Amino acid sequence: MPGLTETALARFDQGYNCSQSVFSAFAPQFGVPDELALKLASPFGGGMARQGHICGAVSGALMALGAGRGADLPAGKEEIYRLGQELLQSFESRHGTLLCRELIGYDLRTPDGWMQARQKGVFTTICPGLVRDAVEIAQALLKP
Repeated sequence: MPGLTETALARFDQGYNCSQSVFSAFAPQFGVPDELALKLASPFGGGMARQGHICGAVSGALMALGAGRGADLPAGKEEIYRLGQELLQSFESRHGTLLCRELIGYDLRTPDGWMQARQKGVFTTICPGLVRDAVEIAQALLKP
């Protein structure tokens, strides 16, 4: 049975975005149906709807933290915020930024920027490493 990283990378290879790939790898262990996980994470690719903001892989990892360790009660927010901050800090320390447009070097908000990114192959050369790192960080934070 493939591990979480392999599952996420396989999803990414199938054409799912970074966020979908990361979150859907974790979803089954938290009782989130695959179809729902893919739908929930779908707008977060490309740094939130291709706006170049927080990397979609990071957004998917944050959703995994919420599914795995989030609290239903307002009083439980502090723990998940702490874990989320750890995830963000760890990812940023590895890559120097959390922003999609800085990670890939292209502005996906424009058709030209998106096409240039595709032509340069950043979705096959850069993004898989970001997916892998986001999964690894989230997995470490979710261990009891």
